[in-house]
Amino acid sequence: MKILEVQNLVKTYGKGNTLVRALDDVSFTINKGEFVAVIGASGSGKSTLLHILGGVDRPTSGKVLVGEQDVYKLNENDLAIFRRRQVGLIYQFYNLIPILNVTENITLPILLDGKKVDTEYLNEIVNTLGLQDRVTHLPNELSGGEQQRVSIGRALMNRPDLLLADEPTGNLDTKNSKEIIELLKLSNKLYNQTIIMITHDPNLAKEADRIITIQDGKIISDEATIK
Repeated sequence: MKILEVQNLVKTYGKGNTLVRALDDVSFTINKGEFVAVIGASGSGKSTLLHILGGVDRPTSGKVLVGEQDVYKLNENDLAIFRRRQVGLIYQFYNLIPILNVTENITLPILLDGKKVDTEYLNEIVNTLGLQDRVTHLPNELSGGEQQRVSIGRALMNRPDLLLADEPTGNLDTKNSKEIIELLKLSNKLYNQTIIMITHDPNLAKEADRIITIQDGKIISDEATIK
């Protein structure tokens, strides 16, 4: 079942001689439960694409449809609700709230939405991520790998349509990077979670089901990985 459709996406900055075309007529679809890596060199447009898919940055033209919803036909209030409820974001630098403990950071999206926390699902996530002995710890009491696990839990807590990971292992050593990728793969299989991961590392990209390669704002290949 198709969960995301990107139609003729264009993003430009500046004008005239200073015009930069960060995305140039990008189109693709993703089905529910796919794990897709988007790869490209620095400045290729991959992070711009992720921000637009997540409702963080508006395109110059083109459409982003999540389910049947045309995301950029939403007003600013509804767009904020879309970001909170339908998108889970994982960043390279974790973006945890330093004064909140592990449980509070993971459940923050639910609390901001005025909803009741599903404690059974919370416990399942905490146990899956191996954080059961860290739930009362603050971010500065955790390792980098543990902090990134918390950010994965926070991204999963709302059961989002899309989990968007922007260089999720970029700040980690090899051992922790492997563990984070394995956790993303586990959430993909366990929860049928649709994941789009931005990376510049071709070896990490091979862990996904499919690799979209971007160069100079254009998709130059879109291929299933060989397992």
